[in-house]
Amino acid sequence: MRGRWRLFKHEAARTQGLGLRTFLALYVVALALGTLSTFAFDAVVFWPANAVMIAALLVLPRRPAMAMLVIGIALNLLNNLVRGDQMPFFIINVAMNAAEAVAVALVARRVGGAALDLRRPGRLWRFALLAVAPAVLVSAGVSVAIAVVLHGYGLEQAVFVLQRFFTVEALSAVIVTPALVMIASRKPVPGHADPHRARDSAIIALLLAVTALVFAQTHAPMAFLIFPFLLLAAFRLSPSRVALGVIGIAVIGGAATASGRGALILTDLPDWPMLFGGGDVVSALSLYYVFMLVVVAVALPVSTATTERRRLMQSLRSRTEAADAARRRAEQSDAAKSRFLALMSHEMRTPLNSIAGYAEVLSRRAAPDDRQPLEQIRSAGDALLSLVEDVLEISRGDDAVEAAPLRLAEVVEAALAPHRLEAETRGLSLRVDIRPDAAVALIGDRRRLRQALQHLIGNAVKFTPHGGVTVRADRLDETVLIAVSDTGCGLDADQAATLFEVFVQGDDSISRRHGGAGIGLAVVQRQARLLGGDVVVDSRPGEGATFTLRLPMTMAETVEPAPAAASATTEELAAAPRILVVDDHPANREVARLMLNVMGCEVDQAEDGDQAVRLCQSSDYDLILMDVRMPRIDGLAATRAIRALGGRAARTPILALTADAMPEDAARCLAAGMDGHLAKPIAFTDLAEAIRQTLAEGPRDVADAA
Repeated sequence: MRGRWRLFKHEAARTQGLGLRTFLALYVVALALGTLSTFAFDAVVFWPANAVMIAALLVLPRRPAMAMLVIGIALNLLNNLVRGDQMPFFIINVAMNAAEAVAVALVARRVGGAALDLRRPGRLWRFALLAVAPAVLVSAGVSVAIAVVLHGYGLEQAVFVLQRFFTVEALSAVIVTPALVMIASRKPVPGHADPHRARDSAIIALLLAVTALVFAQTHAPMAFLIFPFLLLAAFRLSPSRVALGVIGIAVIGGAATASGRGALILTDLPDWPMLFGGGDVVSALSLYYVFMLVVVAVALPVSTATTERRRLMQSLRSRTEAADAARRRAEQSDAAKSRFLALMSHEMRTPLNSIAGYAEVLSRRAAPDDRQPLEQIRSAGDALLSLVEDVLEISRGDDAVEAAPLRLAEVVEAALAPHRLEAETRGLSLRVDIRPDAAVALIGDRRRLRQALQHLIGNAVKFTPHGGVTVRADRLDETVLIAVSDTGCGLDADQAATLFEVFVQGDDSISRRHGGAGIGLAVVQRQARLLGGDVVVDSRPGEGATFTLRLPMTMAETVEPAPAAASATTEELAAAPRILVVDDHPANREVARLMLNVMGCEVDQAEDGDQAVRLCQSSDYDLILMDVRMPRIDGLAATRAIRALGGRAARTPILALTADAMPEDAARCLAAGMDGHLAKPIAFTDLAEAIRQTLAEGPRDVADAA
């Protein structure tokens, strides 16, 4: 990311690590080092003052940076006075130093971005090549040009001075400035010590000790011994600490070389006056700058690349941990959602069981004139149950498909059954046409297909004022086509475009003629797509509508017939069975007792699983109707306890009679040892048929009970 042409740091930025006083102290030390090297070796070995000024301009906000620049110019003038510089270089050197620092800082902020993180390899290279090199080269060129004019330098001397000026300034800026910027940008955690400080200090001390050993002797050119330890530092330390080590090498090596000692003095140099002119020490200093250039080119890029790799690995770990945490939160949220939906299903089905059950029991006892209101209560309960199932189906997001053999005629008949009374009341005809190719055993999900067809048929009946509804089923190769056609009001293109969206209705005005929540067709589309197919609509206003399910269904070898509706007489249940009803809800126990009494059953009741287990220990039963959610001991635990009793009690058939109606609930009941599952609210005929089938299978084998 590139920054703007801005010299100073934004005022809102907070100075970290190094402040104005620290930079002023460093600048004074840098000037002293340059001046001392001039007095001691008659040559400028190292000039870090400009590097310190550049770092200050990059790190400090506007006002402290301006103060640093002004005070730095004054200190530089004072230093030139002490050093004895002559005019015009007394002024020119100060002006060129200030201009160079400003130019490098300006370009560095432009090419390195506002953050100017020199720990990144790319930004470090841009800083060196695009900011430092051009500015120092221009500064050196101007100074040498003035020297040529005033002192009459020849070509060789001018080139020598130019390369020496450029090398000293550029190396100082490339070594010192990144180190100071990195140190200033560090963000130490309050109260936490750096865990690697001792290790890093030991590595830097080892590097400097080897450097001192190499430059303290004059017997063998062993400068290469520094590089293994330099690479160790580059791979193990942060770039700021590597830069401090490089500064240490520069100080030790520069002082030794300027003093006529060290490995570089022993090197035979070619006779190239433009590069190595000026005597043995000056020539060795030129080699020293080449050596330092190699040190910088090796250490800082390797260190920044390694640090960048560690940063990316840490970022990857952090993002992986964040993703894992998000996944766990999503799983927990999904689990909480599933628990909530299961609870809501249970809590809504429980009162519906009482409403529908009492209405059905009363309708069997009522006089003919009183049956219609009771049937309307039952119909309203069924409508509310259907709405509950639709909302749960849309909300839970269950994608599991339970494929099993089925016959389309049976599924269509089951989907038609809830709507026959309304159709007869309104004088509508209901026709079913199953073509021969579709009248075979097929593989599919009976529950999802029935639910989709039930909504299509219900919509057709709702929006058809006169005429009728026809359900046609056909099969082409491996695709089953089930079309539900009506002679109702039809749809226009705009209505058809949004028909399958959740909570969208063709007429949602307060004066609409037809009710509904607007989720039925969304459920149809969802079920069709889960079954691998889709649903399409063909309609015109005033000409009715045809909804067609296109589903991939393969043929099955055999299919078990769907349970037939039972009249549930006492004779069908043979001898009056003794049944234990286990439910914590008194109204549900009473509804079950009333229905079972009509069937001629002998009924005992238990209000929780603990009481049920105790009754099974003392009495024999032909069947147990077991609720699941109960206090003290739930139905699943009670079933396992009964199966563990041994004897006849362990073989007693147990039928789950529960408001936990989802497929996984039925699976849990069977896994706990129950023989079947019937979801509330219960209908008289469904209960009678479930009891008949369970009793027909007989008591469990002892091995099964175990």
